[in-house]
Amino acid sequence: MTALTAPGSTAAPPRRPSTSRGLVRAVLLLHRPALYIWAGLFVALGALLLWLYGPGMDAAAEAWRQYDRCTTANCSYDQDALLRYKSYSQYATFAVTFLPLLVAAWSGASLVGREMENGTAHLAWTQSISPARWLAVKLTLPAALITAGTSVLVTLHHRVWARSQGRIHSAKNWSESFTFHANGPTTVAFALCGLAVGALAGLTLRRSLGALVVATLATGAVRIAVGMALPHLWPTVRTVSSLKNDGPVGGGLTLHHGLLTSTGAQLPDPYCGSSRYTACRHLYDRLDAVSFYSDWHPYSHYWPLQLVATGLTLVITALAAFVAFRLLNHRTGTASKEVRQ
Repeated sequence: MTALTAPGSTAAPPRRPSTSRGLVRAVLLLHRPALYIWAGLFVALGALLLWLYGPGMDAAAEAWRQYDRCTTANCSYDQDALLRYKSYSQYATFAVTFLPLLVAAWSGASLVGREMENGTAHLAWTQSISPARWLAVKLTLPAALITAGTSVLVTLHHRVWARSQGRIHSAKNWSESFTFHANGPTTVAFALCGLAVGALAGLTLRRSLGALVVATLATGAVRIAVGMALPHLWPTVRTVSSLKNDGPVGGGLTLHHGLLTSTGAQLPDPYCGSSRYTACRHLYDRLDAVSFYSDWHPYSHYWPLQLVATGLTLVITALAAFVAFRLLNHRTGTASKEVRQ
């Protein structure tokens, strides 16, 4: 039944129904299993980290105190508590740092690749949904959930690590690769990078299995590349020490170390040891070496390195997302612009 209009009046144009909310609901419904898995991983890892922060660490710290008080070979201490804490903390660190690879695999295979392969993406584009809006919702909603969940996990991991310092003898140094990334925002950036790279792989290959492999490998490559660049992302501190030491003095994240000659030239460390040993003293005399040197990053450089590495990763993420939108625009022949209601 149609409404009557008064003579001389014009009917208001029908309002175009909003499709954004419907698309969000469709994304949540379609990827509900992945949402459940992500929630399960978040709860399991969060519970493990809370246990490590509380009772697990307390038991391990008490065992280390018992061990330090040992004066005989047959003294008693809770070795199981030490081994349990060491194993579970390693599992938690590996799990947190490998989350970006899972995100990349899911993004390439399920979020985009499968819909391109099955043709469901093209069906959505015929339902008053532009390809650009489709991809924007596909990326924005998971990005929010991934950012929130991963941020909580890396915060918990950093709290666990900070509380273990000085209490657990086997605790990792801040500069250890997995520990460094599990403790800070670089892991969040890697996860977002995996999401963007996965979407790009899915749009490019239009095959779920191929996109899964390529997205996972590409995200791993970004992780490795950023790790290799990390020592160069902030100015180092140089420590010069006597040849009477057993080697260069330094700690944290080391970039270069070796020998300095009387002219200031840098030579590789021959790993001979202290000049107090005759053979080493003769070697250093032949090399005209006068001291050891070490270019390294102390713990005070932790946050500058984290933030610069995070920024670099987010630039790569933005580039991957930009290329994905450009590729979608090229293939669909539509303008890549957001439609605002």
